[in-house]
Amino acid sequence: MKQEYFKWYSPTVHRDVEMLVFGHKGYPVILFPTSMGSFHENRDMGLIESARWYIEQGLIQIFCPDSSDRASFYNKHIHPHERIQNHVRYDKMICHDIVERVRLNTGSGKVVMAGCSFGGYHAANFAFRHPGYVSHMFSMSGAFEIRSFMDGYQHEDIFYNSPLEYLKGLNDHELWKMDIVLGTSNWDICFDANIKLSDVLESRGVGHWLDVRRDKQHDWPVWKEMFPHYLSRIKFN
Repeated sequence: MKQEYFKWYSPTVHRDVEMLVFGHKGYPVILFPTSMGSFHENRDMGLIESARWYIEQGLIQIFCPDSSDRASFYNKHIHPHERIQNHVRYDKMICHDIVERVRLNTGSGKVVMAGCSFGGYHAANFAFRHPGYVSHMFSMSGAFEIRSFMDGYQHEDIFYNSPLEYLKGLNDHELWKMDIVLGTSNWDICFDANIKLSDVLESRGVGHWLDVRRDKQHDWPVWKEMFPHYLSRIKFN
């Protein structure tokens, strides 16, 4: 299984960005780490290994960027305004530095967004904010509310990065074309968050699969079951 390491300075986030890429060709999958996770977390925890067959067959390439959570949502040493602006810059970096460069690897010109836990938030938020770039969104035990990180601060960028809020009024027709999977479990600490997001999507008539696994913890074993299962939904031809 081919693995490549990339590092570049991004003027969008004003820092170096690191990323691992797995595979030699195939449908691009952007895979986010969990809360404050590194670019190599998904490899270290075995999630990449769970997708080995798809990678070695040349069906997918997985792009694993690092997160910006320590500079945004989890940075309590800066004002909430700067936290959300750091996240907005990260979203732009993912879009311009990665997605726009790899999306043409497919005939559709789109990518897959995926992630576990808070990585599920990043996958969902990017997909719903930029539905024209995303064909599939696989959130595994994701959470979709960010106001708890903002200490009561109010700003439109908080609203437009909170899927549970802005989805209620989003009318981009590309959203209805997307294959959306919300993976969770009845034991998942994010179970309620997934039910709420499913309800919002249902109210808008947006097709999706709420995949509720039985008696599984919010942890890597269930995500390693989910990820290859969800990858099978991609139409590779």
